[in-house]
Formats: sequence, structure tokens, C-alpha cells
Amino acid sequence: MSAEPSPTIHVPVLTTEVINALCIAPQGTYVDGTIGGGGHAELICRQLNGDGLLIGLDHDHLALARCESRLNGKPVMLAHSNFCELPELLQQIEVGPVNGILLDLGLSSDQLEDVDRGFSFNSTGPLDLRFDTDFGEPAWRLIQRLRPEHLADIIYEFGEERLSRRIARKLCERSKRDPLKSAAEIASIICSCYPHSNQKRIHPATRTFQALRIAVNEELKSLEIALRRLPDLLVPGGTLAIISFHSLEDRRVKHAFREDQRLAVVTKRPIVANAEEVESNPRSRSAKLRVAQRI
Repeated sequence: MSAEPSPTIHVPVLTTEVINALCIAPQGTYVDGTIGGGGHAELICRQLNGDGLLIGLDHDHLALARCESRLNGKPVMLAHSNFCELPELLQQIEVGPVNGILLDLGLSSDQLEDVDRGFSFNSTGPLDLRFDTDFGEPAWRLIQRLRPEHLADIIYEFGEERLSRRIARKLCERSKRDPLKSAAEIASIICSCYPHSNQKRIHPATRTFQALRIAVNEELKSLEIALRRLPDLLVPGGTLAIISFHSLEDRRVKHAFREDQRLAVVTKRPIVANAEEVESNPRSRSAKLRVAQRI
């Protein structure tokens, strides 16, 4: 029997802004498509009465296990699923159009602290980076399998990393001599590609790790599918709220909201964290919330 997961350490971002955006009806049905540590979900549940329902999705088994404990007794239904598969899930559980959908596309602090999955640059565990470890291949295996030019394309496209070719070449060369697995070791090789005099605001491995994570989880593909499918799941006037943490996601959300004839854009510009929140939760600095309503 597996041990119960440790309590979440994740602090949700833009909580007041999210709750205000969703305009929660106590008897309504809402979806948290990336339930994570359950922070946003718990706040939504507080607004619901006995007739209301929150459907919480995640493709991380540990996240769902934490939420099962945290949200016990609340009007919530949890499901192991990707948010782009929400139409099939709603049909399966016989739930009609919903009042609101929230997607928080960020990486959770719980995942960053999981040494067995390699999300942290200092992790001595293997560079896995998968949200659902039952599917796909870990990032360290991706590095071993790909040719340098293909790996460089991934790092450049999904990480917008200007040193992508140098990084890919070094990773592939080293992997041929001695297969790489450790997240810390891979991060160290990436750091060696940067001049020592280059004082970066972010860790040198940030963009490469982001690119590898997006690749192994097919994150942008899932988002693009969801942006096409989710508006049809909302009642008229229902809300679609999406928090993104990097430009690749935010651009897709912005353009989809503007071009979708089913949606009316609520946020002409993205909502960002105020100075007080950024000081207490630095992770919120890069969060951008965009909101649209079903016409």
C-alpha cells in the first residue's frame, strides 16, 4: 500500500482575481482543469452550495492524491485526465455545459520539490519531467535518442533559447560517452555553455528544462486542442480563465480568445500579480491571467 503523499506546499497565484473572474454561482458547475495542489479548487468550493459541483482534473497522480485529502467532504469530483480531454469526461459522467473553466498552466511547487522527477535544477534524481509518469518517455531518454540538430530545434522552439545548438551539441556529445540521467548533471552541462561573465537573472538551464518539459508532456499541443474544444462546453455567459507563465502559452491564449467567434474577451490585457503578491510569492511574477466569456 502506497504512503499518503505529503501535504502540498504550492501557493496558488492570482487567487482573488481568479475567483472574481469566474463570478461563481453557488449552484453552478465549474472545472479546474489543472487542479495541482488544490489551492484554487478549495476557494471555488467555498463559494458552492449543496447543488454546486467542482470537477478537478490533473494528469499527475500525486496531485490528485493530495487533493483527495485536502478537498475531502467538499462538492468536488476528481479525475485523472488531461484538460484537452474534458469533452469526453463530461460526457462520461453525464454533466452538461458548465459555468466556468479554469486552467493554471504553471508548474507546481510540489513538482519542483519532487527529487525523483527532476523538475528542480538541483535534483539528483533522473531528469524525467513528465506530469504523468505512466505515459511517454522521460526527458533524459529524449536527450539520448535525438540527434543534436533535432534536440536543438526543440530547445529553440519550446524554450526560445538562443544557445540551443551549443547546448544540444554538448548534451548529445556527453550522452554518447556516458548516458546522462541526473537533472543536476544535465543542468551543470547547460550552465557550462554560458560565459562565466554572463550574469543572468534566471538560471541558465531554465529555458532548456522548460523546452524539454513541454516536449515530453506535449503541453502546447494539449493547450491548442483545449482552446478549440473548451468554449463549446460553457453555458452562455460562462467563463474560461487561463493562467500562463511564459510567452509561448500566453500568445496562444491571447490569439485564440481574440479570434474565436464563440468568445467575448473580458481582459483586453492580461491580469498580473500586484507588488504585494509578488513579494510574498515570487513565482507569481510571471503569471498572466486572461479571461473570456461564452457568447
